[in-house]
Amino acid sequence: MAGDPNPDAGGTDRATDRDRMVDRLVGAGHIERESTERALRAVPRHAFVPEGHRDAAYADRPLPIGGGQTISAPHMVAAMCDLLGLDPGERVLEVGTGCGYHAAVTAELVGDGNVYSVEYDPEHARAARERLARLGYDVHVRAGDGHDGWPEGALYDAAYLTCAAGEFPSAVVEQVRPGGRLLGPLGGQVQTLVLARKRADGRLEETEHGAVRFVPMRGGG
Repeated sequence: MAGDPNPDAGGTDRATDRDRMVDRLVGAGHIERESTERALRAVPRHAFVPEGHRDAAYADRPLPIGGGQTISAPHMVAAMCDLLGLDPGERVLEVGTGCGYHAAVTAELVGDGNVYSVEYDPEHARAARERLARLGYDVHVRAGDGHDGWPEGALYDAAYLTCAAGEFPSAVVEQVRPGGRLLGPLGGQVQTLVLARKRADGRLEETEHGAVRFVPMRGGG
């Protein structure tokens, strides 16, 4: 994956900070797949964080990005990538682009042109599209209601939500191929990270992977 030729330019050694962050995640058992580890080492998280929070870019915690949204903690991005088990060439739908960091990590896993990301907030969508392009990531980003998915890019091998919903949106389920995977935080005040595999009959086989806390999904009527 081609990135910015010098994304770590600046006063501090951002690449070293990033490697130390990933080392801590590996040591704590938060990363299982080598491909996930490589992806997190490759993406300059500080480039996706508002300037006022960049000193904390490589801390393992969510950070505000404006508009009531956050960039997820690195361990959560790693866990979601591990659970989906993404491989090169797979086509992926992301619901909730935010600042674009998770989409960049996913693009490192599946390759150029294979990530389709829908963001409800038009300004976040515009900024993420420009940021990803500037850093060399070929990710499709558009503003829209994530409940509708992105039908023009279907069928997807996997889809994931970066915001909490009561259930997987029906349109998103329909746009995932039989045998494909869905992942997201489901619930209201109490949320659970749920991984689902779509059966040939369209039904979902779900497994739960712990309590989480995400901002609520917007839209849906």
